[in-house]
Amino acid sequence: MSAKDTKRIYWHRELPPLEAEATGEQIVEATSGRVPGTLAHRDELWNQCYEGLMAQARARILQEMRRIGGTCVHVLDESIDSKHDGATGEAWLHGRFTCVVYRRPVALKQASTRIHEFAIQDTKVPA
Repeated sequence: MSAKDTKRIYWHRELPPLEAEATGEQIVEATSGRVPGTLAHRDELWNQCYEGLMAQARARILQEMRRIGGTCVHVLDESIDSKHDGATGEAWLHGRFTCVVYRRPVALKQASTRIHEFAIQDTKVPA
């Protein structure tokens, strides 16, 4: 994941750009990888699952943003639960993230492109 993508996700109290327009609320779900469901090394296993869950969540949130045609996402709420499979003795985390996908208005995109084009033309030296 690039630094450009990480700036597209605004978590909880972080606010998206003022000029962005909300396109709608989405719910994104993600899961971590499975680990042995034992009490030994419990904290390390929790941290491993949590890191995996959040990496998966970020990827899924960005995927949903791109699918809708948004430019950024504001995560409003998250719910994380632990899961356990007694048959296999494995445990994992499941997360549910409530997000609002935002889109930058087309007029602003066009204006910023024009400003950039004029700036490039102004820097050219006449022949």
